Amino acid sequence: MPSDPSPASERAVSASGRFLARLAAFETGALMLAGLAWIAFVSVFFLLFPAVDLATTGLFHDPQQGFRAATTPALMRLRELGPFLVRFIAICSLLLVLVAAFWPAAGRRIALRPPLFLITTLALGPGLLVNAILKNNWGRPRPVMVEAFGGDAPYVSVWRITDHCGTNCSFVSGEGSASFWLFSLVFLVPARWRATTALLIAPLCLALSANRVAFGGHFLSDTLMAWGLTLLVILAMRHLFWEVRGAEARARRWRAGFDRAAAALRRGISRVAGSCRAAFRRFFERFA
Repeated sequence: MPSDPSPASERAVSASGRFLARLAAFETGALMLAGLAWIAFVSVFFLLFPAVDLATTGLFHDPQQGFRAATTPALMRLRELGPFLVRFIAICSLLLVLVAAFWPAAGRRIALRPPLFLITTLALGPGLLVNAILKNNWGRPRPVMVEAFGGDAPYVSVWRITDHCGTNCSFVSGEGSASFWLFSLVFLVPARWRATTALLIAPLCLALSANRVAFGGHFLSDTLMAWGLTLLVILAMRHLFWEVRGAEARARRWRAGFDRAAAALRRGISRVAGSCRAAFRRFFERFA
């Protein structure tokens, strides 16, 4: 006859349920713990089982034709979609900031934190952490450079720094990071729409990231690690922009400072433009 659950097991189940509920509610703390656990798991797994990396890449490699996906027109167009979406969102965010700066009547109705959040997470995540720091300093050869797939470099495990690749190397995936950055939009929509927004973005993120693995541009571990690192950057900026103590008061101060700086910039531009017009007028008056 089965015994009743012990109090300890009941507490564990209850704690797990609360944690899952916090994840479902997109709470920053729970997501941060999940992101750290994800990075730790991926790191340990691929350090212990590097053959999984090679086997996954091998699914897309033909000894005679190489990585055929890299020359498939539909997949090549899919690869272009990711950078297009990232640039589109970044440009729209920047335009909102510029409108707020140079069109005060409309700018007063624009909340600056959302576009600044998007610009900051893109710059710090895919930009600084992934491309400037990791890809340019860790030296992990891309799959197309590895001996197993027709190259002349050895396979290098995750987190190992080598000199087999100079810059723009495999660890971690820049396009995997950029595609995961699209999830930053989840934190800008109303809470009731977040799950739906995440479900809409997830297939796109998966397709864009898997496409790079199929092209021989990155190992599976590069992509999975990029997801976790980008998530941590997004969550850190979400906490800084909205959740840290005094965030609302600081946001008001930032906005007041932004408005003062924008007004000073507009006055400066107006003075320079006036001086230029006067100089042109004096110049042409000489020929009148």
